[in-house]
Amino acid sequence: MSSSISSFVRTIPDYPKPGILFRDVTGLLEDPRGLRMAVDLIVQRYIDRSIDVVAGIEARGFIFGTAVAYELGVGFVPIRKAGKLPGDVIGIDYELEYGSDRMEMRVDSIRSGAEVLLIDDLIATGGTAEAGVELIEQVGGHVHEACFVIDLPDLGGADKLRTRGCEVFALCDFPGH
Repeated sequence: MSSSISSFVRTIPDYPKPGILFRDVTGLLEDPRGLRMAVDLIVQRYIDRSIDVVAGIEARGFIFGTAVAYELGVGFVPIRKAGKLPGDVIGIDYELEYGSDRMEMRVDSIRSGAEVLLIDDLIATGGTAEAGVELIEQVGGHVHEACFVIDLPDLGGADKLRTRGCEVFALCDFPGH
């Protein structure tokens, strides 16, 4: 199945800067078969697990995350860039492959002890995903698993999450960066 998912992903060389192979998930989102396949594969993995809430990382994690949350019959929590959420938020600064950024989540969005499925489209160096895991843990949630459509294993992000005790799943992977 992973080869089917990967067939919808374009590789764009030298974007956003020279030497980077950008894995573009837009083709998967644009194709109704591809999008359905990706969402269905994720839902099948978690349908019989005790997931209380899905948390999605801005922005493409919102797309996959809300569809999966809907199918699992649970709520969805957005993890967003700084300044985008109303109310009381917690935030964390993190490093990503092209610089640094800040992610935030509403303090009251996840109850203590909740089993959380964290979703994003891609894991590269792991900075964004690690920030998401940390935010969830800060409010007392437990990351059941971090799920990605694409893993770039050579960049080590999934291994970084595993080192901190977080299970990781990806629909497909692309060697190189």
